[in-house]
Amino acid sequence: MADELELLRGADPVPPDGPRFGDGPLDHNAERRLERLLREPEDRLPGRTGPLPGRTRARWWGLLTARYRAQRGLRSGRRPGPRLPGSGRQRLAWGLVATAVVTALTLTLVLSGASAPPAVAAPRPLVVESGSTPVPLNRMAERASAAAEAPGAPRLRKGTHVQSWSLGMSDDKPPITLPEERIVRWRADDSHTELVVATDPRHPGRPVLSDAGGKPHLVDDGHVLLDRTYPPSWSDAPPHSPPPRDPARLRSYLTESQFTGTPLTTPELLDAMATLLDHWTLGARESAALARLLAAADGLRPVGRVTDRLGRRGQAYVNDSGGVRRMLLMDPATGAVLGLESTLTRPEPAFGVEAGDVMSYSAWMR
Repeated sequence: MADELELLRGADPVPPDGPRFGDGPLDHNAERRLERLLREPEDRLPGRTGPLPGRTRARWWGLLTARYRAQRGLRSGRRPGPRLPGSGRQRLAWGLVATAVVTALTLTLVLSGASAPPAVAAPRPLVVESGSTPVPLNRMAERASAAAEAPGAPRLRKGTHVQSWSLGMSDDKPPITLPEERIVRWRADDSHTELVVATDPRHPGRPVLSDAGGKPHLVDDGHVLLDRTYPPSWSDAPPHSPPPRDPARLRSYLTESQFTGTPLTTPELLDAMATLLDHWTLGARESAALARLLAAADGLRPVGRVTDRLGRRGQAYVNDSGGVRRMLLMDPATGAVLGLESTLTRPEPAFGVEAGDVMSYSAWMR
């Protein structure tokens, strides 16, 4: 990665210490370098000879596009970019031209065929902080039980608020990562609303990939994908019925929600937990029951402290099974589940993914 960053710094037409940074149009040298970048084959970079691996090309172009957008003030949404000199019409014309260049480049990469490099690489896996002390799950369960007895402890609420990243794969197109935020709220009459927007909090204001309509395309940050109200409905079957507060009963509840009819393996337990959290925002007592259930699971080992994609710190627990690494993230103070990440541990060439690619990540919020 360090080598790629050095190549990027050398190729950047607007370096951060440049005298014209943020003040106006590119100078002649920068214009020439940008023209070269856009016209020359993408597998030839300054300071390097020979082709780069496909995923390296994709990451490099992604970094260059993001860097160029940020430095030329081409942000969209909440964060206005720097003002350009000249008349309003000139500023608008430059913005439209530059935006068209970047968008055309991005869409060319995103929508290219199977022989092209992956358009948008999956986010990097969460990283355990060096030197952090792992907390055993049984101790986390004790903390969750203590939090459940505290005055004003959170109560169970039907509905969810979750930020997710999912890897879309097919056998004829490059994989793409789709970031979405989903909010489900239930009303007293058993009707509920569902709001889904395309957004990535790691990159506020930038365009976001979506596959709504069946084809991948860019949409504005915060673009509404779904806003719907559903009529009253009720079910006493898991995961629609309220989860119990006892670990043994909760295990039976999760088993029933997965329709397996057999005891859940640890990967199946984590998947069932994710299904539960996509329907319910757990109270402190339900979180304590879940923590005790997870503490009794086989093959879920503590690895240390991790900061998730929403900037929250938690304790991480890992299970490796069937070519997938699942990382559970829990609040170190309350034992509540913060997130679940699934990462490939072996490549899947038919789908253009490699070991270490993040298949999915969910970050649950209250």
